[in-house]
Amino acid sequence: VLDAEGADAARRAEVLALVSIAMADAFIGSWNEKFRWNLLRPVTYIRAHLDPDWQPLLITPPFPEYPSGHSVQSAAAAEVLTALFGDGYAFTDRTQEDDGLPARAFPSFRAAAEEAALSRLYGGIHFRAAIEDGLTQGRCIGAFAMRLRTRA
Repeated sequence: VLDAEGADAARRAEVLALVSIAMADAFIGSWNEKFRWNLLRPVTYIRAHLDPDWQPLLITPPFPEYPSGHSVQSAAAAEVLTALFGDGYAFTDRTQEDDGLPARAFPSFRAAAEEAALSRLYGGIHFRAAIEDGLTQGRCIGAFAMRLRTRA
């Protein structure tokens, strides 16, 4: 996006600093809540009550489920990028092309964040509440980061 915008060094520094601050705070905030709530993962519940042989599509991380860290991180970054580039800023993500995957187009940063968050439900490692509440937490953290004064 910065390349497409032809951003100068000052703009690049501002964007990268604000996104980095939001993501660092999102990491801290999500992990604080994970260990405050200490909720079990879907695999634990499903194996105990529904199907002892069930396997999630993604490898289940060895730490508490709630909230979804991917959701918090993605929403925090999306909130900052939306504030800086505008709501409905369409972009194409080409980061996986070297791995043989196609480029992905998104209508907005928030849409990309919501898809990243939902992937954790489809992967079987989070319940929906962890995703939805994680997105809410991330949006709050991103909005807070945007209140930082970055220019004189």
